[in-house]
Parts: sequence; C-alpha cells; structure tokens
Amino acid sequence: MRTRLKAVAGNRPAPRREEILKLERISKGFHTAGGYLSVLEDVGFQAESGELVSILGRSGCGKSTLLKIVAGFVSPSSGKVLLNGIPVKGPGPDRCVIFQEDALFPWLTVGENIAFGLKGRKQSRKAKAGEVSRFLNLVGLSEFRDYLPSEISGGMKQRVALARVLILEPEVLLMDEPFASLDAQSREEMQHLLLTLWQELGHTILFVTHDVSEAVILADRTLLMSKNPGRIREDIPVNLPRPRERESAAFAGLSRRLHAALRD
Repeated sequence: MRTRLKAVAGNRPAPRREEILKLERISKGFHTAGGYLSVLEDVGFQAESGELVSILGRSGCGKSTLLKIVAGFVSPSSGKVLLNGIPVKGPGPDRCVIFQEDALFPWLTVGENIAFGLKGRKQSRKAKAGEVSRFLNLVGLSEFRDYLPSEISGGMKQRVALARVLILEPEVLLMDEPFASLDAQSREEMQHLLLTLWQELGHTILFVTHDVSEAVILADRTLLMSKNPGRIREDIPVNLPRPRERESAAFAGLSRRLHAALRD
C-alpha cells in the first residue's frame, strides 16, 4: 500500500547562524566481564539552528550511543552536551528521537498515534484535531487517518512516526538510521519527505546513518566517525546545491571520497 507524497509549499527560511547544540569532549565506556570497553572518546562538535548534520560511520563505531547521549537516555562517562548553552541532564521534549523501528501503538489509529504526544498539552479538542490534520497532510497520510498500523506499509508507518514527533515541535530532531529497514523506493521517498519537512519547519537534525548516499543526499555537513573507540575523524561540508542529483559528477565524487574514508 503506497500513497503519493505531497509537496509542501514555501521556501526554507534563511538559516540562522546561532549555535543550538554543542558536544564537549564526550566519552563513554562500559564495564564488562573482561574489563572496560571504551565506546566513545573525546567527541566534540557543534550544530547550528536549522542545520542538518549526518553522522556517518561503520557499525559499532558508537553512532547510536552518541545519539542516545544527546537525547539524554544515556549519561556520558565524561564531557557534556549543551542545548542553547544549558547542560542536558536527561530526556526532554526539546529533543525527539526517531529510531529504525517505528514504535507505533498498534491499538491506536494513525491519527491517534500522531495525537498521542498532545495529551498533556493545554489545548482544546478542536485545536488538537487541527494540529493532527495539519501533520497528516504534511506527511501525505490524510486519507489514512483512521487506519491501524497493521493496515499500512512500513514506509507509511515511518511517516506516522515522523509526524508523531514533529507535532511536539522539538528544537532538535534525532534520527537513528530511521529508513534502514525500508525498500529502496520507500527509502528514497522518505528522504525526499524529510527534506521537504525540514525546509518547511526548519528543525535542527542529527541523522545517524552508515549509508554514504543517504548522508550526501541529506546533509549540510557529514561527521565521519572512526571506531575502537568512536571519534569524529572528519567534519566534511556537503557543498552541493539542492535539490541534489544522485547521477551528478559532484555527487559521485563526494560519495567516492566518503566510501574511501570509511575503508581506511
């Protein structure tokens, strides 16, 4: 079951240059039966408001652990995360996470899943319904409002998951390989949708991936991670005009550079 993506009108707002997110010398290790495992070491970077930053690296380099630290789900062994200059001490609605698994409530409809995060918000029922309708339209699922998750495709479930966090208006969107389990066509559709929503809503996004093409098609910058322990090896700007053409020489050239760096 597929539905056509809806283009969102309007140009992306001019980027603001203020720093919104800063990681200072983040390290993380775990005690194991064999001793101590260092997963991340001295990781630091900044992200500006409205910037889309990809974190690219091989499996096991600590990408997901790093995202969980930014989300506040895991505490670093040392270092700190600052959001608008304030240290992150735990999870909060200013940082929302989308994982590879959609994690929808199977007993709730598409619309009810999207509305779930609004339960504690002091709004009228009519206002909440209007917000749900708006985000259903943004992700192209208006006609599927009353469907259950079991009745829609994997790609559509991820659109519901995306709408469910965006309706909360987080300052930073954290995405942990959210499209990895989708087929190639659905994955490209979701990449296009994410870019459309980012241009419309202007969130700051950290996008974890091990797919070079995905990093190049999406990001303003790509942070390339090494492993054992995980470190930021390079901070690579993606200076390609949007919309980006996968068949272009510039796209292919940057992709080759990143592939080669991952092999080193």
